[in-house]
Amino acid sequence: MRAARRTVHGRRARARRLLVAAAIAGAVTTAAAWVSGGESSPAGEAARRAERPPAPAKAANRRPPAERAVTIAAVGDIAMGRDGALPPSGPDALFAGVRAELRGGLVLGNLEQTLTDGGASKCGKKSTDCYAFRTPPAYAEALRAAGFTVLNLANNHSLDYGGNGLADTVAALGAAGLRHTGEPGLATRVRRRPVRVSVLGFSYGGLNRGVLDAAGAAGLVRQADRWADVVVVTMHAGAEGRDRGHVPAGPESHLGESRGDLRAFSHAVVEAGADLVAGHGPHVLRGLEWYRGRLIAYSLGNFAGYRTLRTDGPGGVAAILRVRLRGDGSWLSGSLVPTRLDATGTASPDPARAALSAVRSLSRADFAGAAMRVRPSGELLPPAKG
Repeated sequence: MRAARRTVHGRRARARRLLVAAAIAGAVTTAAAWVSGGESSPAGEAARRAERPPAPAKAANRRPPAERAVTIAAVGDIAMGRDGALPPSGPDALFAGVRAELRGGLVLGNLEQTLTDGGASKCGKKSTDCYAFRTPPAYAEALRAAGFTVLNLANNHSLDYGGNGLADTVAALGAAGLRHTGEPGLATRVRRRPVRVSVLGFSYGGLNRGVLDAAGAAGLVRQADRWADVVVVTMHAGAEGRDRGHVPAGPESHLGESRGDLRAFSHAVVEAGADLVAGHGPHVLRGLEWYRGRLIAYSLGNFAGYRTLRTDGPGGVAAILRVRLRGDGSWLSGSLVPTRLDATGTASPDPARAALSAVRSLSRADFAGAAMRVRPSGELLPPAKG
């Protein structure tokens, strides 16, 4: 028991050190974004895109890509509860209906909450227009049991209960055998033999402001790609709301806060070596773009959240993204598994398959000839040549 306590305390101490590093890195990233000035302007982006080289090829001395592959599953936002509202049957029920689809060498979700019993809420005495999410640390076990392997902490809720809350979250995930990503300047390395995967999480605020610095994010991707066979970028960004399903050309904002230029950011990290981009943050589904032979999923919507996330209308329609990539990051196959949240925020398969028609329509409207094709079965196909 004492050894276990020492392990947890060690993880908490490490998380506090990371928080200090994150604060420093966040300041540097913010400064870089200010210095870059017109980075998000359409004209500036077009000029930079013309200057950017193609996505780098993977190391030639590795085995042929056909001999290696990795399956990746990714979902959107997860917020299992909050003070005064925890699932009465426990957190396992939130995922029971979709657990069969949460399987793969990498199963990635955005943990938009803390796992803590302590810390002070960022909302203080505010009673409206402020949301702080937390559940007991033991809820990490439900994430592991559901099938998740890596949780993203680069979002606007990872610091809902301050540094202590973040430290408890990191410790709880580690104790449950789960990895996390989203610390500024760091990539999470995952070995899924024989494929090596690097995962990098970026957001517009909170723990990580990398979405606001596309050039800096691209540099980190290039570094990660030197070790990895496959690089996955997950981003928490974009304006929020039931009417925010489209990906605009140019920067987005929400309540006066910059939320990033998602097209420019996603293109930059793919050009730097990212093999898959999985987005979340708008709390609705967005379209799928095929860019330089790589898939960009701009938002996978709300996945699960007990009385925390909006579940009415588009907010209740979501999907599990499943892809299979070769060891050089190139495309093998993929699919969308349509899901739906009930009024409590519990995830379940959607017999109406609403996510498929929604993503198909959004993809065509926003990306035209670069839109991913979504078949009625959920199978994903790159755009037809022609």
